[in-house]
Amino acid sequence: MNTSEGSFKLYNGLKVDPVGYGTYLARPGSVSEAVKAGYRYFDTASFYKNEEMVGEELRSCGIPREDVFIASKIWPTEFGYEEGKEAFERSLKRLQTDYLDLYLLHWPLVKGDPEWKEHLISTWKAVSELYREGRIRAVGVSNFLPHHLQVLYDSSDIKPMVDQLELHVGYMQQYTVDHCRENGIHVQAWSPLGRGRLRENGIVLKMASDYGVTPGKFLLRFLNQQGISIIPKTDDPGRMRSNLDIGGFTISDHDMSYLMSMPQTAFSGEHPDIDL
Repeated sequence: MNTSEGSFKLYNGLKVDPVGYGTYLARPGSVSEAVKAGYRYFDTASFYKNEEMVGEELRSCGIPREDVFIASKIWPTEFGYEEGKEAFERSLKRLQTDYLDLYLLHWPLVKGDPEWKEHLISTWKAVSELYREGRIRAVGVSNFLPHHLQVLYDSSDIKPMVDQLELHVGYMQQYTVDHCRENGIHVQAWSPLGRGRLRENGIVLKMASDYGVTPGKFLLRFLNQQGISIIPKTDDPGRMRSNLDIGGFTISDHDMSYLMSMPQTAFSGEHPDIDL
């Protein structure tokens, strides 16, 4: 899946950067700073209420649209066939673009919705049609577990190309990661630093010191080394740059095994079948 340039290739051939810029709670000006730092992959969502800011700052940065990768997401309260297409159009308008590089279903369901499968199927039909029309270059999901993905497999001939999950040391969701790999779905990590809490973890601090790197670089490399792309978020220009610089060393098999076996830690508490 990894290419010689360090990017990852989706099953439809589209390449994605190994590190993207996450815009959740990003302050005004952060996207412009991220462009200066070298980011070309930007992850947003209708739920973030910042698509206008992202679109304006990308438009003003002077980089051609075709050189920027924009991913957005549809929230489950917007699900439905017609509703999904309308939500997509709203995102395009706010982002000041006529296509998206990647469009994700943000969560599989709203808690307590007895018709969540029907809503999921109709929404996936809508975004699949937009994909076939060329208005979306790749389609995917976020926070979907295998039983959610199976609903899409059973109703469509288009599988998700990406599943964006909370993944980090102490919360690897290995059953879902393995399922995605078996089905050709690229795995992407949100909260790859455990919302910053893992930077102070004693084990992480010791291992990072042994490799002569910062805890942040060590944590991101841990995921990248597994073929997982990452979406860290920060408003600090220095950390923006350091989050892009995750090469130059390899974590040993022994240390990878140790990290993969750590007890659960830094979990956000968000679960698709419980919390929405």
